[in-house]
Amino acid sequence: MIATNNEELVKRIARLARQNQELGERIKKLVRQNEKLSGENEKLRSLQQELPPDKSLKFNMATVLFADIHGFSKVIEGLNSVSVMDELDEILYEFGSITERFKIERIKTIGDTFMCAGGIPVKNITNPIDVVMAAIEMCNYLKNYELNKRDKDHRIWELKIGIHTGPVTASISGKKKINYDIKGDTVHNASRIEAVSEDGSVLISVMTYELVKEFFDCEYYGKLPVKYKGDLQIYRVIGIKPEFSVDGAGSIPNAAFNIKFGLIQFTDIQEIILDKLEKELPGFVHYHNVKHTVDVVTEVELIGWAEGCTDEEILLLKTAGLFHDAGIIESFDNHESYGAKLAREMLPAYNYTQEQIERICSVIMATKLPPKPADHLEEIICDSDLDYLGRSDFIPVSNTLFEELRAQNKMKDLNEWNKMQVKFISGHQYFTKTARSLREVNKQQQIERIQNLIT
Repeated sequence: MIATNNEELVKRIARLARQNQELGERIKKLVRQNEKLSGENEKLRSLQQELPPDKSLKFNMATVLFADIHGFSKVIEGLNSVSVMDELDEILYEFGSITERFKIERIKTIGDTFMCAGGIPVKNITNPIDVVMAAIEMCNYLKNYELNKRDKDHRIWELKIGIHTGPVTASISGKKKINYDIKGDTVHNASRIEAVSEDGSVLISVMTYELVKEFFDCEYYGKLPVKYKGDLQIYRVIGIKPEFSVDGAGSIPNAAFNIKFGLIQFTDIQEIILDKLEKELPGFVHYHNVKHTVDVVTEVELIGWAEGCTDEEILLLKTAGLFHDAGIIESFDNHESYGAKLAREMLPAYNYTQEQIERICSVIMATKLPPKPADHLEEIICDSDLDYLGRSDFIPVSNTLFEELRAQNKMKDLNEWNKMQVKFISGHQYFTKTARSLREVNKQQQIERIQNLIT
């Protein structure tokens, strides 16, 4: 009996230990999230303080969503007003969670009308896709909510959604919590599109349609007269295209959707990193600059397609190319490791999986000289990184690298540099068939050109 009690006690202690560990991990995660949100809030406060009081922020491309949640005319007998309002609050709360997950700014809620906008306050190229995805989730949520609450013949809630993409003007208010109020024709048109929508429908303008049609099946709905601007074509979103949705059901995005989305989203990441390089690279950097980074990103895509890479591999290559020299901001020596560190810190916010991030970091580390690629993707980035060896502008480009090294006292004599270049090029080989066919012949010519410069 005592032995049995001891066994139960040990099991209980083990269970409590596991629970304690899980709680500890959750606390750590929440602390990290809180730190991240605090940092973002500080940035927004700084933005507000820098904004002149008589001016507003302008966004050239934002996607505005109006959702009208109605159904009070169908309130069933026995359901009192307090219960109705509780349900409405519950639905609006979930809509807020959905917009937050898609990084969409909740603008306001007036009664049973919910308004939000993508591309505010952080500008991005994917906001039309984000907002349409959020709209589909809202519809699915409300449908399932009703099924769980009551039978299909006694539904009380209906949902109409209108979406439009275009420029908006935003004014900022609030100190502890930053709020945005947006104005303009885009807001007005989104509201009008919602007004002509039907229960369960997501209607989008032709402007939004052109930006999302690769991802979603849509059907032409009709024309909406717009004052002084003619007719606005309207489309109804049926769902995610079957090839981009789980089981072809049109509701949940699959891996192919995420990769295609990632290739578009890459433009936003690239803008951030290039801007960071422009502002933070040391003054002695003449070769490993923004131009070189853009060259490598362009070249990995060119060689990657020629080598038969998949869409996901192209995304991984381009991302690795973008980060491969970004670590010079921290340290010139061993900058590949710092670039990989930056990628690990930044990419989770852009929905890269942990497996993808680790793969990207391996590709980044492959650019460390001398190149020793371990697989096909690493071969492609190594060839892209040293693409200039076989280009006609080799001499001026290599001179910028010499100036960069001389500024750090890593190389002093141009003649010695040229001798080193001859030795390096003579021992270098491109790894991919594409790079060899494009650059190998011209690379051999560089040896003669440099030898003529040696005194």
